[in-house]
Amino acid sequence: MKKRYLLICSLPLVGCSVTPTKLGVNGEALNDCPITPNCFRSKNNESQDTTPILFKGSRAAAREKIVSIVDSLPRTTIVEERDNYIRVEFRSQLIGFVDDVEFLLSQKPGDGTQIDFRSASRLGVSDLGVNKARMKNIKALFAQ
Repeated sequence: MKKRYLLICSLPLVGCSVTPTKLGVNGEALNDCPITPNCFRSKNNESQDTTPILFKGSRAAAREKIVSIVDSLPRTTIVEERDNYIRVEFRSQLIGFVDDVEFLLSQKPGDGTQIDFRSASRLGVSDLGVNKARMKNIKALFAQ
């Protein structure tokens, strides 16, 4: 009985450490969010919350600024970094649940960079708005 209880209790934690397969770039865009409300991503639409981050500068300078912001936030690990892509793991303070955050940097004409983002929880259905709040905070820090 005790072994079964430990196995059942540890299953959610195993899921926290397994990298999801729906990460990365699909063509020239980040993958779509699943239908669950625990994912938030930028889109070119009328909502200010979900518009990509626009930067007047090179892709290299934009990447450097994103990395600096992410490094200043608690419980973060940069897992992958390329010229145009950054993947970060954010861990919750209490249980250590992992959220995957991705940034796709696209050089635009006239020395501008567009930064698309996607923030998604690995487990569960609801994130109580954590991913949206995180990305709004990162956008605010980027604007400073």
